[in-house]
Amino acid sequence: MKKKYFDDKTIAKIKAYVYALFDPLEDRPFYIGKGRGNRVFQHVEGAIQEDRESNKYEKIREIRSRQTKNRVKHTIIRHGMSDEVAFEVESALIDLANRTGANLTNEVTGHNSIENGMMSSDEVMRKYNAQPLNELLHSVAIININKKYKIIRDEAIQVNTKYSEKDLIYESVKQAWVMGVRRETVDYVLAEYKGIIVEVYEVIEVINHEESPERWYKVPGYKNRWGFHGIRAVDHVRDNYLNKSIAHHKKRGAANPIRYTL
Repeated sequence: MKKKYFDDKTIAKIKAYVYALFDPLEDRPFYIGKGRGNRVFQHVEGAIQEDRESNKYEKIREIRSRQTKNRVKHTIIRHGMSDEVAFEVESALIDLANRTGANLTNEVTGHNSIENGMMSSDEVMRKYNAQPLNELLHSVAIININKKYKIIRDEAIQVNTKYSEKDLIYESVKQAWVMGVRRETVDYVLAEYKGIIVEVYEVIEVINHEESPERWYKVPGYKNRWGFHGIRAVDHVRDNYLNKSIAHHKKRGAANPIRYTL
């Protein structure tokens, strides 16, 4: 098959762009991305040349295996943008496609989804009218995930792990933290991102490989770092903390990502 490329003149004109890959038998995308140059065509090349497995590559290989209509459709949705604008357009389209059942093969959610991703009108109101959190009604640990969220998201992109926004938040908060014995008194973990509580988890007991019950576990490879087993807290607990702000309690320059009190 003859490879498709943009010529140099086209590349110079289109700048950063957002594109979609379509199955020719379906009228909806299976992958949305942002790129420059010939990025839009590199997915098909990767599926042909690389042994690596991913949902995206499997879809491309399945399309190419058909006797008819075996070419992935490449569509440029918007072009002529800066990288910053293209990232936002890509993120918005990924959010919308996932919400409307497109079943994308993208490994992770879009750029800045946790901050500016798809929300209901009520959620937007809560975000920008975040009430201050001034009382803790349960035994909690508040864990800041600013740095960890970015690390987990970047790692997911590199190894082609598919996470929803909810999954990314949990993966970012569940481990590995330097904690003392006080952790054993914690019943709920509040995930905090840039001063806002973005999720609430109940710490639950599970049976480990030694057939012993545990709520917190020592993370392998670390001397004193711990993780917890958690599930999303029930609504009547979440409602006390979710989308509330602790920014007014935070001291400028504070380095410890964990706090137990306000």
